[in-house]
Amino acid sequence: MSDMIEVIIDSIRVHLMTPQRVVVLKQASTDRYLTIWVGPYEAEAITVALQEVEMVRPLTHDLLKNVFGVFNARIIRVEIVRLQDNIFYGNIVAEVDGQEVNVDSRPSDAIAIAVRSHVPILVHESVMETAGAEPDQDLPETTTPPRKEAPAPLSDEANDRLSIFKDFIDKLDIDNPDTDKPDSSSP
Repeated sequence: MSDMIEVIIDSIRVHLMTPQRVVVLKQASTDRYLTIWVGPYEAEAITVALQEVEMVRPLTHDLLKNVFGVFNARIIRVEIVRLQDNIFYGNIVAEVDGQEVNVDSRPSDAIAIAVRSHVPILVHESVMETAGAEPDQDLPETTTPPRKEAPAPLSDEANDRLSIFKDFIDKLDIDNPDTDKPDSSSP
């Protein structure tokens, strides 16, 4: 297990252009992060558990945790063990009758179980080396705002298309707003 790195859930983020979510895991001992794309249901299952929201009936991950308990299997930890072809692979590690049992799992499901079971989340060192990222250390503490440049001149065609708006605005009598209202007596 010495080749495993403990992580904590830093955040769950929404990708605004797709229904996908990202779970951001932070290495416990340093500022190195691992992002894993998950579906919206898995992200919600993790979020519900993180916020300790009580549900009237068990969700799927609660059910799975209960099944482990019924069979006297104690969940010890969850692991993200491999990254192959941009797919993460995970395990739920349980103890049954003194024996460790690995249950193949998607990392999102394993993380949802870990949050409910209050067990560590571990990532294999090779996965962190391949997909982990550290904040850029070379950025200066203060940055200067970008210089504003004048907009590029419009083409003749763009000027022609915008001229209709200019004509409309030029016809408005801003000093006397009552004259801008359409005549209610006209059809």
